[in-house]
Amino acid sequence: MSAADVTSRDIWIVYDGECPFCRSYVLFYRLRDQGRRVHLLDARAADPVVEEIRRRKLDLNRGMVVKIDDRLYFGSEAINLLGILGSTASLFNRINHILFGHPRCARLLYPILVRGRLLTLRLLGRPLIDSF
Repeated sequence: MSAADVTSRDIWIVYDGECPFCRSYVLFYRLRDQGRRVHLLDARAADPVVEEIRRRKLDLNRGMVVKIDDRLYFGSEAINLLGILGSTASLFNRINHILFGHPRCARLLYPILVRGRLLTLRLLGRPLIDSF
């Protein structure tokens, strides 16, 4: 997949708003300015996109989701897509591109991030997302 393959005007990034790492990631991350509107959605919110994810039985406790057109990118696919679409204007984005801009790296590293998120939520006493 390359940035040229993605043509939608809107991108929805669905993340866990209770997770300090997830929240920081989406706030720091910048997509290239390609005329796209980016919607940041807390996976815990009542929203039609979140409901669509639940209907498709994607476990939001196991991964973030990026939606472009009617396609949902889940987990390592989602972070790989963001790595491809990200600008290189900041150090944070350049590191993200290096780590997640390649599908194999994203598949290897993403499960570690998920485990870190689950541990963090447990330590903070925050509940998991109601998935289904």
